[in-house]
Amino acid sequence: MVFEEPPSDDAAEVELPRGDVSGGVVRVGPTVRRPVQPQSAAVADYLQHLESVGFRGAPRFLGRDRAGRDVLDHLPGDVAGQPPEPWAADEGLLVSVGQLLRQLHDASDGYAADRGFAAPPGTSWFTWPSPSGLPASGVAESAAELVTHNDVTPQNVVVRDGRAVGLIDFDMAGPTTRLDDFVNTATHWVPLRAPGDAWPGWPAAGQPARLRLLADAYGLTPDQRTRVVDVALSRADRMWSCMKSAADHLGGGWARMWEEGVGEVIRRRHAWLTAARGDLDAALGPCPPGPTPST
Repeated sequence: MVFEEPPSDDAAEVELPRGDVSGGVVRVGPTVRRPVQPQSAAVADYLQHLESVGFRGAPRFLGRDRAGRDVLDHLPGDVAGQPPEPWAADEGLLVSVGQLLRQLHDASDGYAADRGFAAPPGTSWFTWPSPSGLPASGVAESAAELVTHNDVTPQNVVVRDGRAVGLIDFDMAGPTTRLDDFVNTATHWVPLRAPGDAWPGWPAAGQPARLRLLADAYGLTPDQRTRVVDVALSRADRMWSCMKSAADHLGGGWARMWEEGVGEVIRRRHAWLTAARGDLDAALGPCPPGPTPST
């Protein structure tokens, strides 16, 4: 799909904040231009699927510009920085993140050719380098339930009036399970990390109560609630290996994050999850009464 450049008196490119491993993303008027990646074709098809089923929390894929870059809608709103500011720790925002994630999953559900969404033939998602070769989530494709964002961090959530309304930067999208993507989101938004690693202005305690808020907003089932901590521990093990491999094989931002100590943060997270699992399990408890939120 070729993006037809509209005539404009204001075609200035405004550089947008760099991600941990991405750069060269600019805003041009009401659009965002992103360098093409190996996974760009699969991401474009996914975004078009989300648009076709009425999910409004993702940018529309508009095509490629004359420079060969992906062209997307610009979603207006606020996005947290790195580290995320204290305003991003608001409990109402946390609840809205859980609701938005559930809406995304419901719009994406079903990893099969005859339902939901799977990567079209000839396209591929981001995968971790050798030795795992796993999708971004770290979940084997054979176990996947759906395609989803896989990187719902404060830096990738668009906020308006204190509520999450959109998601950006789908470069890590790919196959996974609902619970794995929920746990990854909780890792960044509760956050599930050792209290000493809490960001300035974020609560250094109270994670069990915040995890319950997120789980209730998403509508986790009783079975899913019993598996949250196990999945979080498993993710910590996988992500340590995946991040080390990316640092070794891809360099760039991956190597920088490793040098800055992301591996030690993951190890401390694992130790904290092990020590706190009783409190986390107790806080998750049974589902609240009433219908499961799905929209």
